[in-house]
Formats: sequence, C-alpha cells, structure tokens
Amino acid sequence: MTSNTGRTEPNYLENAAWFKASASGSQGGCLEVAFLPDGRVAIRDNEDLSNPPFVVTRFVFDCWLDGAKKGEFDLPT
Repeated sequence: MTSNTGRTEPNYLENAAWFKASASGSQGGCLEVAFLPDGRVAIRDNEDLSNPPFVVTRFVFDCWLDGAKKGEFDLPT
C-alpha cells in the first residue's frame, strides 16, 4: 500500500482501521490509533502522514494510557 506521500506502508498496516479522538473534530491536529490483528497498536499523526506510524505492543500502549489518565503527561504550566 502506498500512502499519499508515495511511501510504502508495511503490509500489517494495509487494512488498519484508523480512528481518532472525538475532540479533534474535522480540523485534524490529533493522533490516530489502529489496533492491529496481532495485538499491537499503531499510532500516527494525521497532520503529517509522511511520518511512518509508531507501532507498540498492547502492554506499552496500556502503560501509556494509564499514565495519561493519571495526568503524568500533562503539559507543564
């Protein structure tokens, strides 16, 4: 599969069902996530699809989600 940038995506991303948070609306500016058949999670920036997706294990994604819910990744004030 070739992306809109002409780069070939790995086969395991070919049929990925990407989705994003409802907070992003239609304006972009959000990360998109796809749960892959082998249990891994792919993450991509929908503002720059020329960057390849970042793929992590379910465990890594769950750890990140836990930290995000606890505010561990909030921007400094």
